[in-house]
Amino acid sequence: MKPLIAGNWKMNGLQSAKQEIERLIEKFSGAAPDDRDVLICPPATLIAGFAANYSDEAIQIGAQDCHPETSGAHTGDVSAEMLADAGAAFIIVGHSERRADHGETSDIVRAKAQAALRAGLTPIICVGETREEREAGEALNIVGDQLDGSLPETGAEIVVAYEPVWAIGTGLTPTLEDIGDMHDFIRSKTPEGTRLLYGGSVKPGNAGEILAITNVNGALVGGASLNADDFYPIIKAAPGAM
Repeated sequence: MKPLIAGNWKMNGLQSAKQEIERLIEKFSGAAPDDRDVLICPPATLIAGFAANYSDEAIQIGAQDCHPETSGAHTGDVSAEMLADAGAAFIIVGHSERRADHGETSDIVRAKAQAALRAGLTPIICVGETREEREAGEALNIVGDQLDGSLPETGAEIVVAYEPVWAIGTGLTPTLEDIGDMHDFIRSKTPEGTRLLYGGSVKPGNAGEILAITNVNGALVGGASLNADDFYPIIKAAPGAM
């Protein structure tokens, strides 16, 4: 299964951030690696410009969220169709920061995933437990419930990203055994061929050992994706001939 290395820029990046994209492309010598997929999900303000200038290079461009509806009176929201029109190829849905900060339920996440598919885009559906839930021995139950509620009923391509909430941006990561156990569990509950990403303080120093775990088919990278010097070693660490 071809690895997918995705960068989630979150609420970071102005027009000047194109310099990091260009630096990353330079590291590829301008050619897309054919044994792995590389994705950048910048803020919505940058999607159209990045897609127009770089999506034929070494990377694809994605979005960080969408509204479930096609159009309507939803001030400040952006539909999946609008994002597709801007040049996005993927949409992250259900990130823990959306679930926590905006109260998004798994039903909402499923609706957004269905919207992405409706627009011809690939949803990256995020799941993960809090520290308290893991320490209570509930991690598998929590993630299982999120999968049951968030995955659309379709044969179309989806991606699932496991991000333990307590590891995002903290520098903490689960043990390799814990990551492997969770990805094996997620594999048992997802359609065949679904790429499973790990996210949560993925860095150049730990990417190789994480990406070597069975059923880890890539990474969803936060802060380290903002800098080409950090992101490129993570991309390079994915199994393959690169």
